[in-house]
Amino acid sequence: MDAAQLSSQEFEQFQTLIFQVSGIRVPPNKVMMLSNRIRRRLRATGVSDFDAYLKLLRSPAGREEVAGLLNAVTTNETSFFRTSKHFDWLQTDFVDDLRQRAKQGTHPQQIRIWSAACSTGEEPYTIAMCLTEARHKVPNWKIEVHATDISEDALARARAGVFDSHVSDEVPEKLRNRYFIHHAVTNQWQAKASLKELITVSRHNLMEPRTQGDYDCIFLRNVLIYFSRESKQVVIDHLVRSLAVGGYLVIGPSEGIFDMLGMLQKRTPFAYQKV
Repeated sequence: MDAAQLSSQEFEQFQTLIFQVSGIRVPPNKVMMLSNRIRRRLRATGVSDFDAYLKLLRSPAGREEVAGLLNAVTTNETSFFRTSKHFDWLQTDFVDDLRQRAKQGTHPQQIRIWSAACSTGEEPYTIAMCLTEARHKVPNWKIEVHATDISEDALARARAGVFDSHVSDEVPEKLRNRYFIHHAVTNQWQAKASLKELITVSRHNLMEPRTQGDYDCIFLRNVLIYFSRESKQVVIDHLVRSLAVGGYLVIGPSEGIFDMLGMLQKRTPFAYQKV
């Protein structure tokens, strides 16, 4: 079947292709890691070797498989309420700020949030839970949570809203009872329709501008650690353009972009506002 490891020439070709389509730079010391993960895609697609797989990726027929490769290369580590202080802020200070601006007539009675690089959906479902819990502050407001990722496999799971047993560990019991249905036979948790209807899931590459904009908040956490510095700047520029005036960018601690956010005002160690 395929060779055990990418040759130096093959590695450079895959490295270049991955960078071109996603902005992710695979470092030279990750040859074995990349080899192992590409072999998984060889088995999944039935392609015979690295060279044939590279040809598939470059062909019109392989367009969807590029997302499969990127999904294999990146680590889709995610969880509900990951970094809980971000979500505490969301349903308190953030909602209070929008409500105050609405009272002053400077903000419509709606909340639009984008969960960028959402993986399998734990983040947007957490956001939806927090906003629903804060409904008493903003009754009758329209709430939209837009969830995007480059991986169709991850997006399919996010659309389904079915999660494994980790829900028991990560979601407080009162919220599990309120927003999920437990299937005892499979030990899976199905998000209720009242939660799912707030979330729109679609594919998006962070290296490309987003046509939808005017978001009150964008979550981008634990994603840009995979990107080169020049790619990070491209992504940030796209995100800032998608923020409404007064909107917030919420970032993770390891993105390596703090010195790139001069166009935004720092409000907390993780939330930056477009003013």
